[in-house]
Amino acid sequence: MAVPARGPLFFMDPFVLRQFRGPRGISMDPDAFLHELHQRHASSTNGLTLVDGYAPFCKHVFVDNFADVPAGQCRIDAQNRRHLRSGYVVRQPGELPVLSRWFLSADVRVPRCARLDVILYAREQLVKEHVSRGESDAEMRLPRAPYGVVSIKAQDVDHELPMQPITAMRNALGVEEGGSGVALDRDAYVRSVAYWQDHVVVLDVDPDGP
Repeated sequence: MAVPARGPLFFMDPFVLRQFRGPRGISMDPDAFLHELHQRHASSTNGLTLVDGYAPFCKHVFVDNFADVPAGQCRIDAQNRRHLRSGYVVRQPGELPVLSRWFLSADVRVPRCARLDVILYAREQLVKEHVSRGESDAEMRLPRAPYGVVSIKAQDVDHELPMQPITAMRNALGVEEGGSGVALDRDAYVRSVAYWQDHVVVLDVDPDGP
């Protein structure tokens, strides 16, 4: 269900700031990106629309790619398949390492995308996840806006692309292991496998291991 959004609703969760680093990182300053998102919200007749995500606390905002964000994934084909890499990866300290695969950006051609999927989590969910990582001051430290930006994905469609299967599994493990605590949806998982069988994320450097 789509929900009209009015007023300053967003803040940058620390988790998303990694997307602003590195050679292929988002070139805009995080504060400038957030300001532009709020500007688009304020200038839209009915405000930006929050589209329901995989759980009640997750929402999506679809906007044009105003920050020229590079695509974070590409299709596997006969030419680039030889560049596939894999390993056990953690995105941030304290997470359970999971098996992942990726391309390095130096090895593949990555398309430019016209749209952005800005993924939001409700502040209450983010407080819960931060506290689970030992950040006991999360309630005081996180901004009071209702939604935090947790991911920014460049794509060419105005709907959510399937999350990676391993992300769905990690979520089902709970906040203590770096997930969200949402139970695995078998049908959604099967759709995710069908998509990610032929796609892979693109990174600047090999990710951190265990």
